[in-house]
Amino acid sequence: MNHTFQVNGMTCTHCEMAVKKAVLRLDPQAKVAVDRAHNKVDVQSTHPHEDLAQVMVEEGYQVA
Repeated sequence: MNHTFQVNGMTCTHCEMAVKKAVLRLDPQAKVAVDRAHNKVDVQSTHPHEDLAQVMVEEGYQVA
């Protein structure tokens, strides 16, 4: 399934990596694409949308 998230608070490359790593800890098979300029994260994963959003929130980012 494809999931798209609006993620606020990503300001640098470290932020991008933190979001990617959080998703990959939940689902090592996920495909994660971060577009920091547009605060957008696209994830291909079989995990529920809410679970994916929660791991990003736990990293300290706001998910709309």
